[in-house]
Amino acid sequence: MTASTHTDAGISSEDFRRAVGHFATGVTVVTSIGPDGQPVGTTANAVSSLSLDPPLILVCFDRASLTLEAIRHHGAFVVNVLAAPQQELSANFARRGVEAAWEGVEHRPGPTGSPRLEGALATLECTVEHSLPGGDHEIIIGRLRYAETSSDDATPLLFWRGSYISLDDA
Repeated sequence: MTASTHTDAGISSEDFRRAVGHFATGVTVVTSIGPDGQPVGTTANAVSSLSLDPPLILVCFDRASLTLEAIRHHGAFVVNVLAAPQQELSANFARRGVEAAWEGVEHRPGPTGSPRLEGALATLECTVEHSLPGGDHEIIIGRLRYAETSSDDATPLLFWRGSYISLDDA
């Protein structure tokens, strides 16, 4: 086991990132509509189901995220669960600022107007229920309004130890 470096102030951000990276997560792209009416999105793996009754989802965003700003304005978002072959799509939406390109990204508006990405394993369309501070991030709790799952046999795209993996790699 690798030794941890820490001080009285707590664990270093590098050690924290390394330790948390050992927890495999699914990869999603969270999408919404910006104040200008254009689609926005960001890759996120800090996503979790929160409650069955009512159906709630928790998503964490960097406070400087343009997608977070859009969600605050629009009041709705979609969690698009990516399939293993969608690694390029994840990388596209992992770019900072307005760098994420929508050109060539197949999508359609869901009932709330937020973009649903074609080929996603599941789309979870939510309206904002709560917003909470979370250190350098903001926690958005969304109430699930519409869900759609793919009948495709594709496996999910996963992130582990700083790299993409899939169940096919196991």
